[in-house]
Amino acid sequence: MRAMDSIFSNYRPVRMILLFNLLAFTLLFLFEERYDQKILLSGLIVMALIYLSFTIIKWRTWGDEYLFLIVSMLASIGIMMIFRLEVQLGIKQIQWFMGGIVLFFISYIVYQKIRFWDRLTIFYLILSLTLFIITLAFGKKISGATNWVNIGGITLQPSEMIKVIFIFFIASFFKNRGSIKIPNLQIKGKKIKIKDTTVMTLIAYTHMGFLVIQREWGGALLFFLVYFTLLYIFESDLRLLLINAGIAIVGGLLGAKYVYHIQVRISTWLDPWRDISGKGYQITQSLFAIGSGGFFGTGIGLGSPQYIPEAQTDFIFSAICEELGIFGGAAVVLLYFILVYRGMKIAMKVDDTFHKAVALGITIMFGFQTFIIIGGVIKLIPLTGITLPFISYGGSSLTTSFVALGILQAISKNNFEEEEGEI
Repeated sequence: MRAMDSIFSNYRPVRMILLFNLLAFTLLFLFEERYDQKILLSGLIVMALIYLSFTIIKWRTWGDEYLFLIVSMLASIGIMMIFRLEVQLGIKQIQWFMGGIVLFFISYIVYQKIRFWDRLTIFYLILSLTLFIITLAFGKKISGATNWVNIGGITLQPSEMIKVIFIFFIASFFKNRGSIKIPNLQIKGKKIKIKDTTVMTLIAYTHMGFLVIQREWGGALLFFLVYFTLLYIFESDLRLLLINAGIAIVGGLLGAKYVYHIQVRISTWLDPWRDISGKGYQITQSLFAIGSGGFFGTGIGLGSPQYIPEAQTDFIFSAICEELGIFGGAAVVLLYFILVYRGMKIAMKVDDTFHKAVALGITIMFGFQTFIIIGGVIKLIPLTGITLPFISYGGSSLTTSFVALGILQAISKNNFEEEEGEI
C-alpha cells in the first residue's frame, strides 16, 4: 500500500498538468461552437508527450524531474494560448514541441556521453562567429532585424543557437583560463602583456556587436547580462567588473542618443499615450489587454487577444493575462522563478567549474530572458523583441530552449540528490 501511495504521490504533479491540458483543450474545443476535432486530438498528443517524457525521466532517474514538469506547464500554457489565437499556429507549435522534446533527450544523452566539452573553447568561438557571418550574408529582415535564415523552406534564427554556444565558450574559458597562453603584443620594441580576461571581454563584445549590426537589441542585452553575471561570479577582479559596467552605461547612453530605433523604444516606454495609434500602439494595446483581464481574467476564449500586435510571440504574456487574469500571469512568473531556483540549486551542487558555469549560464539566460520580455510588455522597462521561453510561438526559440534544458537536466543527473517531497 505504501508503495502504491508513493507512486501516486510521485505522479501527482504531472497529473495536475494533464488535468490543466484536458480542461484547456476542452474549452478550446467548445469555443464559439466550432467543435474542431483537431483541437481534441492535439490536446491528447500534448498530454501523451508530457506523460511519456516524464515517465522516462522518472523511470531512468535522469536527474531533477521538476525541471521538465515546470517547462511542461509553461509549454502547455503557451500551446493553449496559441491555439486560442489560431489553430494552425497551434498545430505547428505542437510539432515544434515534439521536436523540442526529442532534442531534449538527445542533448541530455550527448552531453552525458561526451567528456571533453571543456576543451573546445576555440571550436565554440569559430562556430558562433560562423553562424553570425552566415546570418549577415544570407539572412532576411523580419520586423526590422536581420536575424533569420531560410534553409530548405525552414526559417531558423541562428542567434538562438549562438546563445547556448556563447555560454559554453565562457564556461570553457573559466575552466581553462590558467592554461590559456596568449602571446604578448609588441609595440615599438616594448612587450605588452595581454590578460586572458581582456581577450574574453573582446570576444564577448564581438558577439554583442554582431547582434547590434543585426539590430537585435534585445539579444545583445541578453548576451551582456549573461556574460556580466558569469564574470561577476567567477572573476574576482573588481576593476574589470567596473570597466564592463561603464562600457554598458556608455553604450546605452550613446544608443539612446544616436540610434533612432532605441530612441523610439525609450520614448514609447516613457509616454506611449502620446502616439497611441502609431509608435505607442503595441504597448498600449498590451496594457489594455492586461487591464481588461482583471484579477481572474475573462476566461479562455472570451477575451480579445487578436487586437494585441504579435500576440503569439512578443506579447503572448499580455494575452495570457487577459484571459487568465493577473493571477494567471503571476502563476507564469512564479513558474519561471521556480525554474531559476531549481537551476541555481543544481549549479550550487556542481564542483567542476565548466559544468557549474554552464548550469548557471543556462539558468540566468532563462531568467533574464523572461525578465526582459515580461518587463517590456508591462512597461517596466523599454520593450525589446525577444521571445518568452517555452511559451512564445516559434520553432527556433522553443527547440533551442529544450536543448538548453536537456543540458541542464544532464548536469543535474550527476549532482542532484533527490529529496522526496521537496519542490
